[in-house]
Amino acid sequence: MDMTVSRTSLDIVLLRTFLEVVESGGFAAAAERLALTPSAVSGHIKRLEQATESRLLERTTRSLQLTAAGELLAAYARNIVALEREVRARLSGANISGRLRIGASEDFAGTWLPQVLETFHRWHPQTSIELKVGITAELIRQLQAERLEVVFGKQCARVPDNGEPLWQEELVWAYAAHCTFDTEREVPLAVFPEPCIYRESAIAALSQATKPWRLAFESSSMAGCLAAAKAGFAVTPVARSQLREGLKALGTKEGMPPLPDACFYAFANSGSSAARALIAQVKEVGWRRRFASLRP
Repeated sequence: MDMTVSRTSLDIVLLRTFLEVVESGGFAAAAERLALTPSAVSGHIKRLEQATESRLLERTTRSLQLTAAGELLAAYARNIVALEREVRARLSGANISGRLRIGASEDFAGTWLPQVLETFHRWHPQTSIELKVGITAELIRQLQAERLEVVFGKQCARVPDNGEPLWQEELVWAYAAHCTFDTEREVPLAVFPEPCIYRESAIAALSQATKPWRLAFESSSMAGCLAAAKAGFAVTPVARSQLREGLKALGTKEGMPPLPDACFYAFANSGSSAARALIAQVKEVGWRRRFASLRP
Protein backbone atom coordinates (compact mmCIF):
# COMPACT_ATOMS: atom_id res chain seq x y z
CA MET A 1 0.00 0.00 0.00
CA ASP A 2 1.29 3.43 -0.95
CA MET A 3 1.59 5.43 2.29
CA THR A 4 2.96 8.59 0.63
CA VAL A 5 1.23 11.73 1.93
CA SER A 6 0.38 14.41 -0.62
CA ARG A 7 2.60 17.47 -0.22
CA THR A 8 0.11 19.79 -1.88
CA SER A 9 -0.98 22.48 0.58
CA LEU A 10 -4.64 23.26 1.16
CA ASP A 11 -5.27 26.70 -0.29
CA ILE A 12 -7.59 28.67 2.01
CA VAL A 13 -9.27 30.24 -1.03
CA LEU A 14 -10.25 26.77 -2.21
CA LEU A 15 -11.44 25.84 1.28
CA ARG A 16 -13.57 28.96 1.42
CA THR A 17 -15.13 28.12 -1.96
CA PHE A 18 -15.78 24.56 -0.81
CA LEU A 19 -17.59 25.77 2.30
CA GLU A 20 -19.71 28.18 0.29
CA VAL A 21 -20.79 25.32 -2.00
CA VAL A 22 -21.60 23.13 1.00
CA GLU A 23 -23.46 25.78 2.94
CA SER A 24 -25.37 27.39 0.08
CA GLY A 25 -26.33 24.04 -1.44
CA GLY A 26 -25.01 24.56 -4.95
CA PHE A 27 -22.41 25.97 -7.29
CA ALA A 28 -24.57 28.81 -8.61
CA ALA A 29 -25.44 30.15 -5.15
CA ALA A 30 -21.82 29.88 -4.03
CA ALA A 31 -20.67 31.69 -7.18
CA GLU A 32 -23.08 34.55 -6.49
CA ARG A 33 -21.89 34.97 -2.90
CA LEU A 34 -18.22 34.79 -3.91
CA ALA A 35 -18.63 37.02 -7.00
CA LEU A 36 -17.27 34.23 -9.21
CA THR A 37 -18.61 32.35 -12.20
CA PRO A 38 -20.02 28.83 -11.63
CA SER A 39 -17.23 27.45 -13.81
CA ALA A 40 -14.63 29.12 -11.57
CA VAL A 41 -16.28 27.58 -8.50
CA SER A 42 -16.26 24.18 -10.21
CA GLY A 43 -12.57 24.68 -10.97
CA HIS A 44 -11.82 25.45 -7.32
CA ILE A 45 -13.57 22.26 -6.20
CA LYS A 46 -11.69 20.22 -8.79
CA ARG A 47 -8.35 21.64 -7.60
CA LEU A 48 -9.26 20.91 -3.99
CA GLU A 49 -10.19 17.32 -4.84
CA GLN A 50 -6.85 16.97 -6.60
CA ALA A 51 -5.01 18.41 -3.60
CA THR A 52 -6.78 16.10 -1.15
CA GLU A 53 -6.77 13.15 -3.55
CA SER A 54 -10.39 12.58 -2.54
CA ARG A 55 -13.83 12.94 -4.02
CA LEU A 56 -15.57 15.51 -1.85
CA LEU A 57 -19.01 15.90 -3.42
CA GLU A 58 -21.46 13.57 -5.12
CA ARG A 59 -23.23 15.64 -7.76
CA THR A 60 -26.49 14.92 -9.57
CA THR A 61 -28.63 17.20 -11.73
CA ARG A 62 -30.77 18.08 -8.69
CA SER A 63 -28.62 17.88 -5.59
CA LEU A 64 -25.23 17.79 -3.95
CA GLN A 65 -24.20 15.42 -1.21
CA LEU A 66 -21.02 15.39 0.83
CA THR A 67 -18.97 12.23 0.69
CA ALA A 68 -17.40 10.92 3.90
CA ALA A 69 -14.14 12.64 2.89
CA GLY A 70 -16.07 15.82 2.15
CA GLU A 71 -17.74 15.78 5.55
CA LEU A 72 -14.36 15.36 7.25
CA LEU A 73 -12.79 18.17 5.24
CA ALA A 74 -15.77 20.48 5.89
CA ALA A 75 -15.34 20.07 9.65
CA TYR A 76 -11.66 21.05 9.48
CA ALA A 77 -12.23 23.75 6.85
CA ARG A 78 -14.75 25.55 9.06
CA ASN A 79 -12.15 25.80 11.83
CA ILE A 80 -9.36 26.86 9.46
CA VAL A 81 -11.46 29.56 7.77
CA ALA A 82 -12.85 30.78 11.10
CA LEU A 83 -9.34 31.14 12.54
CA GLU A 84 -8.19 33.03 9.45
CA ARG A 85 -11.15 35.41 9.77
CA GLU A 86 -10.49 35.87 13.48
CA VAL A 87 -6.85 36.80 12.88
CA ARG A 88 -7.83 39.35 10.23
CA ALA A 89 -10.55 40.78 12.44
CA ARG A 90 -8.24 41.13 15.42
CA LEU A 91 -5.52 42.77 13.31
CA SER A 92 -7.83 45.17 11.47
CA GLY A 93 -10.18 45.83 14.36
CA ALA A 94 -7.77 46.34 17.21
CA ASN A 95 -9.12 49.85 17.73
CA ILE A 96 -12.80 48.80 17.96
CA SER A 97 -14.01 49.67 21.44
CA GLY A 98 -16.82 51.35 23.33
CA ARG A 99 -20.44 50.52 24.15
CA LEU A 100 -22.83 49.38 21.44
CA ARG A 101 -26.57 49.50 22.13
CA ILE A 102 -28.45 46.96 20.03
CA GLY A 103 -32.02 45.75 19.76
CA ALA A 104 -33.14 42.37 18.48
CA SER A 105 -36.45 40.65 17.89
CA GLU A 106 -36.84 37.57 20.06
CA ASP A 107 -36.24 35.12 17.22
CA PHE A 108 -32.88 36.80 16.60
CA ALA A 109 -31.98 36.89 20.28
CA GLY A 110 -32.89 33.27 20.89
CA THR A 111 -31.64 31.69 17.68
CA TRP A 112 -28.68 33.56 16.21
CA LEU A 113 -27.32 36.19 18.58
CA PRO A 114 -25.74 33.93 21.24
CA GLN A 115 -23.14 32.59 18.81
CA VAL A 116 -22.72 36.01 17.19
CA LEU A 117 -22.05 37.76 20.49
CA GLU A 118 -19.63 35.09 21.68
CA THR A 119 -17.56 35.43 18.51
CA PHE A 120 -17.84 39.22 18.42
CA HIS A 121 -16.59 39.50 22.00
CA ARG A 122 -13.65 37.20 21.26
CA TRP A 123 -12.68 39.23 18.21
CA HIS A 124 -13.32 42.66 19.79
CA PRO A 125 -12.84 42.29 23.55
CA GLN A 126 -12.76 46.06 24.16
CA THR A 127 -16.36 46.49 22.96
CA SER A 128 -19.29 46.11 25.36
CA ILE A 129 -22.87 45.46 24.29
CA GLU A 130 -26.22 46.52 25.72
CA LEU A 131 -29.02 44.32 24.36
CA LYS A 132 -32.75 45.06 24.30
CA VAL A 133 -35.14 42.35 23.09
CA GLY A 134 -38.54 43.33 21.73
CA ILE A 135 -40.86 43.66 18.75
CA THR A 136 -39.15 44.99 15.63
CA ALA A 137 -41.49 47.98 15.17
CA GLU A 138 -40.90 49.20 18.74
CA LEU A 139 -37.16 48.66 18.48
CA ILE A 140 -37.03 50.73 15.26
CA ARG A 141 -38.83 53.55 17.07
CA GLN A 142 -36.11 53.44 19.73
CA LEU A 143 -33.50 53.44 16.98
CA GLN A 144 -35.09 56.56 15.48
CA ALA A 145 -35.04 58.17 18.93
CA GLU A 146 -31.30 57.36 19.07
CA ARG A 147 -31.68 55.12 22.09
CA LEU A 148 -30.21 52.23 20.04
CA GLU A 149 -27.44 52.09 17.42
CA VAL A 150 -28.38 48.83 15.67
CA VAL A 151 -31.59 46.79 15.41
CA PHE A 152 -31.90 43.26 14.04
CA GLY A 153 -35.46 42.48 13.01
CA LYS A 154 -37.79 41.13 10.37
CA GLN A 155 -40.37 42.22 7.82
CA CYS A 156 -42.63 40.34 5.41
CA ALA A 157 -43.05 41.59 1.83
CA ARG A 158 -41.93 45.07 2.85
CA VAL A 159 -38.48 46.50 2.29
CA PRO A 160 -37.66 49.37 4.66
CA ASP A 161 -35.74 52.27 3.15
CA ASN A 162 -33.01 52.13 5.78
CA GLY A 163 -32.82 48.38 6.28
CA GLU A 164 -29.80 46.34 5.20
CA PRO A 165 -30.95 42.91 3.94
CA LEU A 166 -29.43 39.98 5.81
CA TRP A 167 -31.38 37.00 4.43
CA GLN A 168 -34.91 35.75 3.93
CA GLU A 169 -36.52 32.45 4.74
CA GLU A 170 -39.82 30.66 4.59
CA LEU A 171 -42.49 31.17 7.22
CA VAL A 172 -44.27 27.97 8.29
CA TRP A 173 -47.21 26.96 10.46
CA ALA A 174 -45.73 25.22 13.52
CA TYR A 175 -47.80 22.61 15.38
CA ALA A 176 -47.25 19.71 17.76
CA ALA A 177 -45.51 16.79 16.07
CA HIS A 178 -47.39 14.26 18.19
CA CYS A 179 -50.86 15.65 17.42
CA THR A 180 -53.12 15.13 14.43
CA PHE A 181 -54.27 18.47 13.10
CA ASP A 182 -58.03 18.74 12.62
CA THR A 183 -58.46 20.23 9.16
CA GLU A 184 -62.22 20.71 9.57
CA ARG A 185 -62.17 23.02 12.60
CA GLU A 186 -61.20 26.67 12.76
CA VAL A 187 -57.47 27.26 13.15
CA PRO A 188 -56.42 28.13 16.72
CA LEU A 189 -53.67 30.74 16.48
CA ALA A 190 -50.81 31.51 18.87
CA VAL A 191 -49.33 34.90 18.01
CA PHE A 192 -47.54 37.95 19.33
CA PRO A 193 -49.54 41.06 20.29
CA GLU A 194 -49.95 43.75 17.64
CA PRO A 195 -47.94 45.04 15.87
CA CYS A 196 -46.26 41.84 14.66
CA ILE A 197 -45.30 40.88 11.13
CA TYR A 198 -45.81 37.15 11.76
CA ARG A 199 -49.28 37.81 13.18
CA GLU A 200 -50.26 40.06 10.27
CA SER A 201 -48.99 37.56 7.70
CA ALA A 202 -50.80 34.63 9.33
CA ILE A 203 -54.16 36.41 9.57
CA ALA A 204 -53.87 37.77 6.02
CA ALA A 205 -53.07 34.31 4.61
CA LEU A 206 -55.99 32.65 6.45
CA SER A 207 -58.40 35.41 5.48
CA GLN A 208 -57.39 35.30 1.83
CA ALA A 209 -57.89 31.51 1.84
CA THR A 210 -61.28 32.03 3.60
CA LYS A 211 -60.15 29.61 6.29
CA PRO A 212 -61.79 30.24 9.68
CA TRP A 213 -59.51 30.99 12.61
CA ARG A 214 -59.61 32.17 16.21
CA LEU A 215 -57.11 33.76 18.54
CA ALA A 216 -56.33 30.96 21.00
CA PHE A 217 -53.10 32.19 22.57
CA GLU A 218 -51.33 35.54 22.70
CA SER A 219 -47.88 36.08 24.15
CA SER A 220 -45.09 38.62 23.82
CA SER A 221 -42.66 35.69 24.11
CA MET A 222 -41.60 33.49 21.21
CA ALA A 223 -40.99 30.72 23.73
CA GLY A 224 -44.60 31.03 24.85
CA CYS A 225 -46.00 30.75 21.32
CA LEU A 226 -43.76 27.77 20.55
CA ALA A 227 -44.83 26.11 23.82
CA ALA A 228 -48.50 26.52 22.88
CA ALA A 229 -47.81 24.97 19.49
CA LYS A 230 -45.77 22.12 20.96
CA ALA A 231 -48.62 21.31 23.37
CA GLY A 232 -51.08 21.06 20.48
CA PHE A 233 -53.00 24.01 21.92
CA ALA A 234 -52.53 26.27 18.88
CA VAL A 235 -50.73 26.83 15.59
CA THR A 236 -48.05 29.52 15.44
CA PRO A 237 -46.30 31.11 12.43
CA VAL A 238 -42.49 30.98 12.67
CA ALA A 239 -39.46 31.06 10.41
CA ARG A 240 -38.57 27.52 9.39
CA SER A 241 -35.19 27.73 11.14
CA GLN A 242 -37.04 28.14 14.46
CA LEU A 243 -38.77 24.76 14.32
CA ARG A 244 -37.76 22.72 17.35
CA GLU A 245 -37.96 19.09 18.39
CA GLY A 246 -41.58 18.25 19.03
CA LEU A 247 -42.85 20.59 16.30
CA LYS A 248 -43.83 19.99 12.68
CA ALA A 249 -44.72 22.30 9.81
CA LEU A 250 -48.30 22.17 8.55
CA GLY A 251 -48.85 22.57 4.82
CA THR A 252 -51.37 22.33 2.04
CA LYS A 253 -52.30 18.73 2.85
CA GLU A 254 -53.54 19.98 6.22
CA GLY A 255 -55.44 22.74 4.46
CA MET A 256 -53.10 25.53 5.55
CA PRO A 257 -52.37 28.34 3.06
CA PRO A 258 -48.79 29.30 2.16
CA LEU A 259 -47.13 32.11 4.09
CA PRO A 260 -44.82 34.80 2.70
CA ASP A 261 -41.10 34.73 3.32
CA ALA A 262 -39.79 36.56 6.35
CA CYS A 263 -37.14 39.10 5.40
CA PHE A 264 -34.48 39.76 8.04
CA TYR A 265 -32.74 43.12 8.20
CA ALA A 266 -30.22 45.15 10.12
CA PHE A 267 -31.27 48.74 10.83
CA ALA A 268 -28.51 51.08 11.92
CA ASN A 269 -28.10 54.70 12.98
CA SER A 270 -24.41 54.35 13.50
CA GLY A 271 -21.72 53.96 10.89
CA SER A 272 -19.21 53.03 13.59
CA SER A 273 -16.73 50.25 12.99
CA ALA A 274 -18.23 48.30 15.90
CA ALA A 275 -21.72 48.47 14.39
CA ARG A 276 -20.48 47.41 10.95
CA ALA A 277 -18.44 44.56 12.44
CA LEU A 278 -21.46 43.27 14.37
CA ILE A 279 -23.73 43.40 11.32
CA ALA A 280 -21.12 41.54 9.27
CA GLN A 281 -20.89 38.87 11.97
CA VAL A 282 -24.69 38.44 12.06
CA LYS A 283 -24.72 37.99 8.27
CA GLU A 284 -22.01 35.36 8.49
CA VAL A 285 -23.52 33.33 11.32
CA GLY A 286 -27.06 33.63 10.03
CA TRP A 287 -26.09 32.37 6.59
CA ARG A 288 -24.04 29.46 7.87
CA ARG A 289 -26.49 28.28 10.51
CA ARG A 290 -29.45 28.33 8.14
CA PHE A 291 -27.89 26.98 4.98
CA ALA A 292 -25.48 24.28 6.23
CA SER A 293 -27.80 21.67 4.78
CA LEU A 294 -25.64 19.02 3.10
CA ARG A 295 -25.16 15.73 4.90
CA PRO A 296 -23.10 12.64 3.98
